[in-house]
This record gives sequence, structure tokens and C-alpha cells, in this order.
Amino acid sequence: MERYSRRTNLQQYEAQQHFRELLHEAAGDVGLNRVAWTTQQAGDGELAILPQDVAESRVIGRFVPELNRRLRSYNSSRVPAAQIRLRVAVHQGLVHLDGANGFPGNAVVFVCRLCEAKPVKRALAAFPDAGVALIVSAEIYRDVVTEYPEEMRPERFRRVEVVHPDKGFQEDAWLCVVDEDMSAPSAAENSTPTPPAPRNMGPGADHRQEASDSPSTRTPRTGGIRTGDIRVDGQNAIGPGATAIGSVGRDLTFGGGREGRAR
Repeated sequence: MERYSRRTNLQQYEAQQHFRELLHEAAGDVGLNRVAWTTQQAGDGELAILPQDVAESRVIGRFVPELNRRLRSYNSSRVPAAQIRLRVAVHQGLVHLDGANGFPGNAVVFVCRLCEAKPVKRALAAFPDAGVALIVSAEIYRDVVTEYPEEMRPERFRRVEVVHPDKGFQEDAWLCVVDEDMSAPSAAENSTPTPPAPRNMGPGADHRQEASDSPSTRTPRTGGIRTGDIRVDGQNAIGPGATAIGSVGRDLTFGGGREGRAR
């Protein structure tokens, strides 16, 4: 949630209430059951692990736009200090839901890094009427956004470099501000033009990309994560997997099961 710490105690209390309500309403309107999401609250945001039967295309292509629409309507009648604007990050990966103090897993850490990225904060600030700035990992962009071009609108995304020097984190990701034109120079800061969408070259084609030592030519790394049915062995395995989405505010994600890999 943007500018959460600048609010008074009462404003934070009200923002949390409306934040939850808006998420539930947007999910319900697109046929998603928020009750089935495994969540961890963070005051200004939420980490959510989505059930394995929830399609990422529905989350990105329908839920996020509906959430943006509701936020724009909500904010239109409120002063800036009372408005709710969200940074939403989406990633996939292995998540453990039986941790002693949260959800262990690099996918959770990764999605939180995306949500806190400077390019996302600057993009949301550049469009004062926007409700959502969405950032997705290279894997999600490749496996979901480019596979559903009519619904996902991949041309609206811009590649950005997410860097957290103090965390030793440097990764490529894809950013868009829902229903806004990011082709303007101010909006495209720290971003590069969208290259042609990667396509499946046929059966057996290897979709993985290797990272170059040169930052200027580095391509998105997959981290070994694949889509489709994934076997997870062990006492806590849940089968085909869960979706890790990260989003809203300081650290928000989505995924599911005791132990599973995001699709």
C-alpha cells in the first residue's frame, strides 16, 4: 500500500479495512474465492499463496484489472491522504506453508523484492490516477503474459531491472501500470522496450534462457522453475503445485498447499 507509514493511526486503521474489502470484492467479481487463499497479513499489505486450481491468467488478466478499477473509483472521492494505491507483484516457486513463523521459500523472498522495487514505486508515482502498478517475474511474463496476448496485453509491459544492493539481489522483471501508457519517457525510466514475445518453437523446445555476464545483454533467468504438472516428493507434498504471487504493499504473495511449487 503506497504511503501507508505517512498515515495517522486512524487513517491506517481505515486503510486496512478498505484494503481487505476491495480485495474481496474484486476477487468475487471475477470468480475467485479469497477464503481459499492462504494469507499472511502485514498491515500495509498481504502475502497470499493461491490454491493450485487458480489460473495465473485469471489473476493477472482479470483480478488485477478489476482491483485497479475498484481502486480508481474508491480514490476518486477521497483526498490523497486517504487514497489506497497498490504495488502488486507476481512470482511462482516452491513455498512451505508449515513454517514456524511465516512461509519459508525463496519465491516468497523474491516476490517481496519485486514489490519493493524502486521502478515500481516510481511508476506508480508517475500516474497519480492509477490504482495498481503490477510487476511480474521473468518466468511469469514468459509463461503466462506472453501466452495469452489478447488478455494479458504484453505490449503494455516494460522490462525493468530490480536491484537491491544491500540484499545482493539483481533480477529482470516486467512492469506495467494498469490502464496507463508507459511509453512516455518519464514512465519508462529504468525500463527497456518490450522485445518480441518469446514463442514456443515446437515440441521439445527448451524455453530456458541463460544469463549473460554482461548486464546489458542479460536475459531473464528461470531459476529452474517449470510450468505444468510438477511432482513434489516428501511428507508434506501436495502434488501439482500452488501459485506464488506476491503483491500489494510491503510484501504480498500468492500460493498454496503444505508444500508445493507454483505453476
